[in-house]
Amino acid sequence: MKAFVFPGQGAQFPGMGKDLYESQTIAKKRFDQANEILGFNITEIMFGDDSEALKETQVTQPAIFLHSTILSETMGSRFRPKMVAGHSLGEFSALVASGALAFEDGLLLVHKRALAMKAACDKSPGAMAAILGLEDFQVTSICEATHGTVIAANFNCPGQIVISGQQKAVENACKALSEAGAKRTLILPVGGAFHSPLMEPAKKELAKAIENTGFKSPSCPVYQNVTSKETLDVDLLKMNLVDQLTAPVRWNQSIIKMIADGATSFTEVGPGKVLQGLIKKINRNTEIFSGTL
Repeated sequence: MKAFVFPGQGAQFPGMGKDLYESQTIAKKRFDQANEILGFNITEIMFGDDSEALKETQVTQPAIFLHSTILSETMGSRFRPKMVAGHSLGEFSALVASGALAFEDGLLLVHKRALAMKAACDKSPGAMAAILGLEDFQVTSICEATHGTVIAANFNCPGQIVISGQQKAVENACKALSEAGAKRTLILPVGGAFHSPLMEPAKKELAKAIENTGFKSPSCPVYQNVTSKETLDVDLLKMNLVDQLTAPVRWNQSIIKMIADGATSFTEVGPGKVLQGLIKKINRNTEIFSGTL
């Protein structure tokens, strides 16, 4: 059974999408449409070589969404998923690709999400750190025992977890995790504490935008980050998209569940190969592919 997965923030690279724009009529139409919807030339940033501009949350999120959804559209008959999932932001790409959201609506939601998250970061600066070599329960329990706000935010694959929260709490947790035997703790170059309680201010804005957007039942089950379970229920899809802002991304658990439910291959649709690497670490016997033109 074919599963298709969509990457999140961090997968961007300078020049992303330029090949699609120059070779595919539908891609050119979508990118031009995106510039109009967003009110600025995102293609100029995406196709250029300024990696710093591309790292800005309000640019990164729509850029990755555009690359993923447009690529899935250009794949034509080769894009016939039996199940889909997206890592964080990638969940919006998965919903558009599976027909639950219109392209225009998905882009507007991603743009609003990015702006709301940036505002939350400006209001409550935070940090994220990658923790390598510990079990999930060890990371979770040490975060819970650390003074301040810090949680296990991304369960990416066995032995790779990202923590998120207040700067000092993250630093203290990293120290305790190193003492507990972590192979490495690495503060990440991100704009704030994503998937932590510090994102609470962004939830109200996103919830309102989602409530005012038309959703349809997707063409196949969507495995969502918050629960790591599949759903076709529109109300549940919407609720989990909002909750995702402050809840952990259960990617490891989602992939395990997809394999248990019959996934035999995973195709990553979007920039980079981050998810393919994670999936191989979750189950080395799984077939993985890159989505291509």
